[in-house]
Amino acid sequence: MEKSQRKTRKGIIVVFFIFFIIFIIISSYLTINNINKINKINSERKLIRKELKPLRKEYKSIKENKDTVKQEVDKLKDIDNDIISIKEEVFNLAKKVEGKIQNKETDAKIAYLTFDDGPYYLTDSVLNILREKQVKATFFTIGAGKDTCFDKKSVSCKETYKRIVDNNHTIANHTYSHSIFSGLYSNLDNFSYQVKKQEELIYDRTGIKTNILRFPGGSVTAGRLKDSISNWLKENNYGWVDWTSEDGDGRDLKSKEQAWSLLKSSIDEDIEVILLHDYNDITYSILPDIIDYLEGEGYILLPLFYDSVMVNK
Repeated sequence: MEKSQRKTRKGIIVVFFIFFIIFIIISSYLTINNINKINKINSERKLIRKELKPLRKEYKSIKENKDTVKQEVDKLKDIDNDIISIKEEVFNLAKKVEGKIQNKETDAKIAYLTFDDGPYYLTDSVLNILREKQVKATFFTIGAGKDTCFDKKSVSCKETYKRIVDNNHTIANHTYSHSIFSGLYSNLDNFSYQVKKQEELIYDRTGIKTNILRFPGGSVTAGRLKDSISNWLKENNYGWVDWTSEDGDGRDLKSKEQAWSLLKSSIDEDIEVILLHDYNDITYSILPDIIDYLEGEGYILLPLFYDSVMVNK
């Protein structure tokens, strides 16, 4: 009996020892495995950190570039605001100078270069000369048939409206169709419809709502309707402008010599509104000389503005 009990205890000890060895082996395995996992995780963490470093640098660069772009956009907005502010200052000063000219308090003179009936294909070349000469002018525009340029049908004139504005010239209303002989002056409704239609076109293409108009053919062409049209324009916050001098390019102009003769003989006021047409090759060819001549005669060249004494309100 005692021998049997000793044998049983011995067997239990052997089994316990075997389980203990197995436990040690498993524990060791798990410990080693965990260590390997930890080492692997640490290794991956280092790798990720290494990969994050250039990403963080790139993100910082992108953010800085984004901030730079935003700053540049803000500068452009400031430029736009500055341009508006400068134009207002110029017009305010011009108004004061006009007053002094009228009161004979100064020797200064002002000339307003104005171009009718555009835009045309040639208008871009006119704009180039004005930019080179650093002169601002006024463009009385129409809309009918201008999706393609009248003087070059293969080219669109739609973008020229925007270029006029972007170059800080005054863009003005010359009615939509300029249809003097097709009912424009038959009644007030026809005329006002043409004005509003061109006003909308100018706004759609430039974002500018103009408030200056020239009668196609001049105000005298309106005949008996002139007073009622003038009253309607006033009610709709429009001013209108005729002209005081021209080079005759709206008629059958034969030569540069004829243009010069007509222009010089018609300039005799201290404030001039000069009528030109941006489709005429003769005017285009002498435009740099016209500018030089006027400046040589002491004229300050400006774009028209609503409050000018030359704008009828």
